[in-house]
Amino acid sequence: MIAKAYAKINIALDVVGKRDDGYHLLKMIMQQIDLYDEITVEKAEGDIVLSCNKKYVPLDSRNLAYKAAALFLDNYSITEGVKINIEKNIPVSAGLAGGSTDAAAVLNIMNKLFEVNASDKELRDLGLRLGADVPYCITGGTALCENIGEVITPLKPFKNHIVVLVKPNFGVSTKEVYKGLDMSKIYKHPKVDDIIKLMEKDDLKGTALEMKNVLENVTLRKHQKLRKIKEEMMDLNALGSLMSGSGPTIFGFFKDMQQAQKCFEKMKQDYNEVFITRTV
Repeated sequence: MIAKAYAKINIALDVVGKRDDGYHLLKMIMQQIDLYDEITVEKAEGDIVLSCNKKYVPLDSRNLAYKAAALFLDNYSITEGVKINIEKNIPVSAGLAGGSTDAAAVLNIMNKLFEVNASDKELRDLGLRLGADVPYCITGGTALCENIGEVITPLKPFKNHIVVLVKPNFGVSTKEVYKGLDMSKIYKHPKVDDIIKLMEKDDLKGTALEMKNVLENVTLRKHQKLRKIKEEMMDLNALGSLMSGSGPTIFGFFKDMQQAQKCFEKMKQDYNEVFITRTV
């Protein structure tokens, strides 16, 4: 069985508190984009065997897709193994949920493959044990995600809007970013409810102007290059530009393909991983 595992961007990311166990409480607008890994899962004798087209991707229990398969087999007492292949297109350690979306796809496929018929809610609960973005990736589309990411409210689709992504040649540790976040120094929070209203009207310009990610306070301070990419995107007629997740990927919305192409070509001169895509 084959499935597309879509990347996501954050149109808004707010940190509204912190739990006793150290987890941050979030309020985020998540949006899938038409950049995806292709995940193939088939039944096999024995254990979990993982393969991937990119050499730098780990093929053992460090990989979230592997962890997802192990968790599913264990949770539903399945004695067979699986062969998983990941055709990787989404940059890693990029703030685009590349690992989480692969894990979500594995859970969704295995649910059908082994005819477990677990509900979406059951799969999301399982996914949360793997990471905070996995439950959203199981649901997909346009959604408001709250608490630590597992309280998901689907929103009106915000599809077919042009996005340019730039992933510089370094990764960022989500854990380190949250560790470096000083809640008392967040002076400007995204107006999440207002942004949702703009998105419901399909107001791209309004949405692009209002979008905000409080984790930029940490990542942009550490990596000046990201500030430069944002500014350059705005100079190249982006309607708005933002960092996705904990970074370092910067994305911009564009009103037409011509402007997006111009930005893509300019960015491609300095960065290897640049994409033109759309919201789905």
